[in-house]
Amino acid sequence: MIKSLKIKNYALIKDLEMQPHAGFNTITGETGAGKSIMLGAIGLLLGNRADTKALFNSEEKCIVEAIFDLGLQQLKPLFELHELDYAGECILRREISPAGKSRAFINDTPVTLDVMKEIGSQLVDIHSQSDTLLLGSSGFQLQLIDAMANTRNLIDEYRLLYKDYKKAENNLETLQFQATEIKKEADYHHFLLDELQKAALAADEQELLEEELRLIENAGEIKSRLEESIQNLQESEDLSIIPQLQAIRRNLESLTHFSSGFGELAARVESCWIELRDVCDELHNEFIRVEFDPERAESLQDRLGLIYKLQQKHGVQTVSELLAIQADLALKVERVLNVDEELIQAEKELERIKRDLYKTAQTLSTQRKSIFDELSDKLGNHLKELGMPHAVIQVAANTTQPGPYGIDDLRILFSANRGIKPEELKNAASGGEFSRLMFAIKYILAEKTAMPTIIFDEIDTGISGEIALRMVKMMAGIARYHQVISITHLPQIAAWGQNHFFVYKDDSNKTSVSRIRKLSDDDRAMEIAKMIGGDQPSSSALDSARELLASGKKIRE
Repeated sequence: MIKSLKIKNYALIKDLEMQPHAGFNTITGETGAGKSIMLGAIGLLLGNRADTKALFNSEEKCIVEAIFDLGLQQLKPLFELHELDYAGECILRREISPAGKSRAFINDTPVTLDVMKEIGSQLVDIHSQSDTLLLGSSGFQLQLIDAMANTRNLIDEYRLLYKDYKKAENNLETLQFQATEIKKEADYHHFLLDELQKAALAADEQELLEEELRLIENAGEIKSRLEESIQNLQESEDLSIIPQLQAIRRNLESLTHFSSGFGELAARVESCWIELRDVCDELHNEFIRVEFDPERAESLQDRLGLIYKLQQKHGVQTVSELLAIQADLALKVERVLNVDEELIQAEKELERIKRDLYKTAQTLSTQRKSIFDELSDKLGNHLKELGMPHAVIQVAANTTQPGPYGIDDLRILFSANRGIKPEELKNAASGGEFSRLMFAIKYILAEKTAMPTIIFDEIDTGISGEIALRMVKMMAGIARYHQVISITHLPQIAAWGQNHFFVYKDDSNKTSVSRIRKLSDDDRAMEIAKMIGGDQPSSSALDSARELLASGKKIRE
């Protein structure tokens, strides 16, 4: 419910503030005093578009702010969905700058207009004679029937099953597509796998083969260089390094009696001599191992040629990548063998969930249909109270494929006149009839579900007398469960409010401004008397006003 509403610098409103009662509030005032302007400002909190032309002072910012008590409304999931702080109170604020920039806030967090509209619609419901689009929608009609039938738990159960059903359905469709594609390519994949498996590749063989081939192909040059190196180390009479190192070692050893340092140098030369002897032995071994082998070279070339061909075919550069492709192909070939079994299991799972889904949907449908007659009777009776004695309400039900809310295609049919066959609401009801029907629906819903603050915008237009009295009694009935704000021209309705606000135009300054004030009991009597008898009400009009106030107070108590 609205705990407080502040409007600053909007249209004819310079600065306005009100704290509505938690129950039944009425707002009256002369035509053009600003009642509709208030609704326009509240509309900004519901995400409506703004225009700088609406600014009272074009050089100042317009601010509309309302504090809401969230009460029993279960809105925490919605707030969490949009990553908004949630508490028992919620603040909606809209700002319009002189430059036309619009900003929206929920609990001081900036939000988009779409988010403000989504959350605002859960907090305020403005009901007017033009409120026809909502009632004509099949979704709203289904919500009405579900509220009457108390199907919330069943719907939650059904929606979980429906989620599983759609998931299983999508899984089967994906498997069917994959199976078709897999089977199309199965032979080709098998051929590629067979080719790679026959190649019997090893991860590091390419580098080893290429090195061995280089040795064979360059065997002549390698042996020549090795032979020369061996000679330079020990076989050349004059230039061999190893014999010369021996001579150096002996010379240094002969000097050790002069200094121990020569002995250390001799030891180091000996280490070099030993290392070079080992190198020379290994050179001999390599010289013996390296041979030109035409048959082995051809075998290596063939093997490498196969590897290069496979790499080019698969668009890779290493044997490791070929082995990864081989493993992937093996999985694909194996998948062909398993895909039919997967399809069978997916079809069984879908059928199992579908059975549970239809079972729950049938239970949900039965529970909905059980209140059709009650809904028709209640709405018909309320419409008779509201001056439509021949109104007929029926619910047409058809079965459809499973959807998010069941298998029911439900439509409320309506006829306002005797002998006229009920039709869909969008074809059968006028604006005034729609308004009264919607009012009757909200009266029924008030006892069944948590609803936002309801603002009735002059829905009493065109009614009077006993019908007006019945309507105000129904409003008071709604106000037992929810906050109601009724903008009215009827004294019968104005007198029943727990709070009565008066909107008036202040012309005391150069620019007219709209103001609002809460009326005291005496002020209420005078205002209602004026509504009955004009600006100069008679004593009888004043007596009638007091009787209406007393009647309203008695009913409320």
